[in-house]
Amino acid sequence: MSSIHWKKTPAGHLRGRGLGLPFPGEAGKFNAITDVTGVEVGVTTLIAGEGRLVVGKGPIRTGVTAILPRGRAGAHVPCAAGSYSFNGNGEMTGLVWIEEAGELQTPITITNTHSCGITRDATIRWMVERKIGTGQDWGLPVAAETYDGDLNDINGFHVTAEHTMAALDGARGGALELGSVGGGTGMITYDFKAGNGTASRLVEIEGRRYALGVFVQSNFGRRQDFTLLGVPVGAHILHDQLRGKDQGSVIAIIATDAPLQPHQLKRLARRVPVGLARTGTVGNNSSGDIFLAFSTANAEAHQSRAALRQADYLGNGAMDGLFRAVAEATEEGVIDSMIANDTMTGRDGARSIALPHAEVMALMQRYQRL
Repeated sequence: MSSIHWKKTPAGHLRGRGLGLPFPGEAGKFNAITDVTGVEVGVTTLIAGEGRLVVGKGPIRTGVTAILPRGRAGAHVPCAAGSYSFNGNGEMTGLVWIEEAGELQTPITITNTHSCGITRDATIRWMVERKIGTGQDWGLPVAAETYDGDLNDINGFHVTAEHTMAALDGARGGALELGSVGGGTGMITYDFKAGNGTASRLVEIEGRRYALGVFVQSNFGRRQDFTLLGVPVGAHILHDQLRGKDQGSVIAIIATDAPLQPHQLKRLARRVPVGLARTGTVGNNSSGDIFLAFSTANAEAHQSRAALRQADYLGNGAMDGLFRAVAEATEEGVIDSMIANDTMTGRDGARSIALPHAEVMALMQRYQRL
């Protein structure tokens, strides 16, 4: 059964399924990371100014995205977590402790490269002022970034603590707006306007259904490599390139309600490159491709202060469906970050074009993929 949320964003932007693209797998109601019960996402989007770059004034094309793994109500409860860096030319703070302890204990923020520290510190401030979790006394928040300096006055440091706290306060479940919003506002993928993307899959394991969602801040790839469901779209649409080279990064956040241990969540994070490769990338030297996976299961065990805790976990042999879900949702999330978007003009008149729907669909028909 399909859902209107599979086809359009809340603002009315078409998604890939709305165009008729035959993505594999069964999506959840929202086809989003928020199909995992409790996950909430908020954004602050900053768009101002036109014309020549004046550092500190603009043009501004940036923002911040906040992800609360258990929502505002459960922000004090850790989640089992694991991470993976496919190519390390980027930043995601807090991963050393996650690697050590196997737990995610804070919200996640994603922004531009030069605002990553600001959003990290603002997350601690938010936790202190809202009296949430360990952040009242101690915290190592997760803050990630990709580069938006092709369109944005990145050295103007326009993202503030207040913008970050507004994204955290505004986090909600349900359908998500995609494309040029939040941290994804100034991002570009395969030389098409991109940004925030998400997708989900429902996975049945021994009679029980689990949700898995992927959220991407997508900002990578050269045009010639872009592949859509096996069709070499980028090789046919070579006009209006801004970057003209392999550049950028991608951040992926995986959420699931399947009961998994930290090492298993690391295994999920390692499957993100499978989905990325389906879109054509090979992972270039300048790319920061960093991925984090968490599970919202076993909340009681993670909240407990007892020395001995009990929890249920899936065996490693039961994970193949989840691996497939990560690959499929990653691929679809990246594609939707481009489809649900508009052409944007930024600093110094730099113009990143939207993925042209009509040209794409003509190619899909030509290659008999519809």
